[in-house]
Amino acid sequence: MEIPVREERPSPYLPLMTWTLIAVCVLVFLVGPVSGLDPLYGSGNARACAELTYYQHWAVIPSELLDNHPLRQAAAHGCPVPRPFPKVPALSVLTAMFVHGGWLHLLGNMLFLYVFGAMVEERTGRLPFLLSYIALGYLATYGYALVQSHGDGATQTLVGASGAIAGLLGAYLRLYPKARVTSLIPLLLFLPLRFPAWLALGMWFAIQWMSVDAVSAAVPGVAYVAHLIGFVGGFLFAWLLYCRRRGYADRSIPAALPGDPP
Repeated sequence: MEIPVREERPSPYLPLMTWTLIAVCVLVFLVGPVSGLDPLYGSGNARACAELTYYQHWAVIPSELLDNHPLRQAAAHGCPVPRPFPKVPALSVLTAMFVHGGWLHLLGNMLFLYVFGAMVEERTGRLPFLLSYIALGYLATYGYALVQSHGDGATQTLVGASGAIAGLLGAYLRLYPKARVTSLIPLLLFLPLRFPAWLALGMWFAIQWMSVDAVSAAVPGVAYVAHLIGFVGGFLFAWLLYCRRRGYADRSIPAALPGDPP
C-alpha cells in the first residue's frame, strides 16, 4: 500500500476547480451528522439514526439506479421510519460524490484529489475538468450498480468521490506517465519515496484489482469495482481527447528531474 503526498508541478497554475471541489466536500461533511461536530443531531442512537436517514436520502443505492425509482424506506436498527423524501436516484449519484462515510474516508479522497487533480485540471481547463469529473463519477457509479444489481450489495448505500477521483488518476497516468510522485510506504515506516506515475498508479490499480474478491459484497466496504471502472474511463477519456492530437507532446513534466539517477 502506498500513500501519495505530492507530485512534481513545474507550473505555477492555480487549480481553482480542484480546490473548490475539496472545499465543497469538506464543508458538506462538516455540516452533516457523520462528522460528529453538529450537536443538533444528538448523540448515541439518535445520531446513528440521523446518519442512516442521511445516507438513505443523499447516497446511492445501486438497485435504485437501474429503474431510477427510490426504494420504500423502512425502519431499521431501532430507528423510526424516515419521513418521505423526494429522492431522484439519478441525481443521488451527484450528491453522493460530496458525501463521505467518515474522517478517514474524507481525508483519503481529498488527498488523492489534491495530489493528482491540479495537473489534470491544467491540461483540460477548469470547466472541462469539472464536467469530466462528474461524468467519470457517474460512469463509475453506474458501472458499480450494474455489477451489484443482483447481489447482496444492491441495497447498500454508496458514498464518496472515489469513483470520480479514480477517473482523474487514470487521466493523470495517460497525460503524465513520467511525472514523479512522492509516496509514503507504510510497510517501510512511512518512508517517502519517489516513483514515476506509471509505477505509482500502476501499483494502485493492481491493489484495487486484487482487492475486489477480498471484500464480501454482504459487508459494507470499499467500492473497488467503481475505482477500476473510473480509472479505466479516465485513462480512455484522456487518450481519446487529449493524447491523440497531432503534434501533442508531454512538455509539462520532464522525463527526469535534476538529481534523478539516469
